[in-house]
Amino acid sequence: MIAIIDYGMGNLRSVTKALEYVGAEPTVTSDPNVVANADAVVLPGQGAFGAAMQRLDAAGMTDAVRDSVAAGKPYLGICLGLQVLFQSSEEAPDARGFGLLAGTVDRFEPGLKVPHMGWNQLVHRKPTPHFRTLDDDDYLYFVHSYYVAPRDPEVIAAETDYGVRFTSAIHADNMCAMQFHPEKSQRVGLGILEAFTEMTR
Repeated sequence: MIAIIDYGMGNLRSVTKALEYVGAEPTVTSDPNVVANADAVVLPGQGAFGAAMQRLDAAGMTDAVRDSVAAGKPYLGICLGLQVLFQSSEEAPDARGFGLLAGTVDRFEPGLKVPHMGWNQLVHRKPTPHFRTLDDDDYLYFVHSYYVAPRDPEVIAAETDYGVRFTSAIHADNMCAMQFHPEKSQRVGLGILEAFTEMTR
């Protein structure tokens, strides 16, 4: 069972339907106990870093996610689900992320149109089993104004060019997370979700 965390910020229906399409058995939940008993965790999200962390903390999900990752269960983060893995964000300087990865979440430089919205490509930095079906010329769908800046370059799975080259996906141990939306990226995104689902079996 794959737990999709519901904290009131995320395109849950699209993520659920996409996972079901590739043969997964997702359960949308706001219960930390369900997360604790799940085989894997998906954290989607759209919106503000500070509000997301406030809701996750209030629901007991921060500890639930940390415990799940510590137990070695597969974690898939989408958009905000990538950003909250890090320590802090320029969007909400007083908020603290999960701190599972060292680094910050930064805003695009002035002069660039934000949000970065639409289709863009990846520059692959290391082999990642989640991306085994991707070709170099594939496009994925983005919509975001902030991007992660990992302290450890070894966690960077892919980068994307948008005025600057930013980290668009990470892979570290049992964690894979991406700034783009696989559930909105048609065939290419479904391939990523299918690869993730296979890892949970």
